[in-house]
Amino acid sequence: MGRHSRVDEVEEPEPDPRDALTSTGSHRAVGKAARRKVAAWPIACLVLVGLLVAGWFGWNWADGILSNRAEAQAAECGEGDTSIRVLTAPSVTKPVSSAARQWNEARTVVHGHCVRIDVQAVRSDRVLDELLGDTDQTYVDDTTAAWLPESLTVAGQLASQRPELIGSQPESIAEAPSGDYPYVALAGNGVDSVKQRAAQSFRAFLLAPAQRDAFDDAGFSTPARR
Repeated sequence: MGRHSRVDEVEEPEPDPRDALTSTGSHRAVGKAARRKVAAWPIACLVLVGLLVAGWFGWNWADGILSNRAEAQAAECGEGDTSIRVLTAPSVTKPVSSAARQWNEARTVVHGHCVRIDVQAVRSDRVLDELLGDTDQTYVDDTTAAWLPESLTVAGQLASQRPELIGSQPESIAEAPSGDYPYVALAGNGVDSVKQRAAQSFRAFLLAPAQRDAFDDAGFSTPARR
């Protein structure tokens, strides 16, 4: 007989039930929905656009506020800017200058003009001589609208000899052992009605409670706190 080879029957293993739950290659569970990931960049873009829009509205709002404020100030100062000079005895210059800075920062308006106050310390006898015409004018000019000497007596000399130069009745602003300090609003010498009014308004400003601390700190007593 011919040679025959015998093939043994190989017993195949029973399939594992777990294999039916997975697919080959991806190992993805069969029967379960795949989780869908959301890309982060669309969200980031939306946030960025929102910030840009908010910034644009904020910028326009702030710009509108500044523009309205500038227009309001321009309307208040419709007649332009002007300035007056206030001559003071050296000993009282510091608190008066402090008040003038606050006045100027507020751009105080008088008769449609934004008025700037310039304070200059000058000896009282020198100012009196210039106002009386005894010396050439060095400090007194057409912007000099007020004077704070260190004595009512000095102010009285001007009132008796040159009454036309007194714009309003002298009023005491401060007192100290060195003397009494009257505020003299001036007239003449080119001081127009706007400057006269500004000088009188500044006197009221000096007497306001908000300005009195500077006088107290400098060692003065004031009409409001005697």
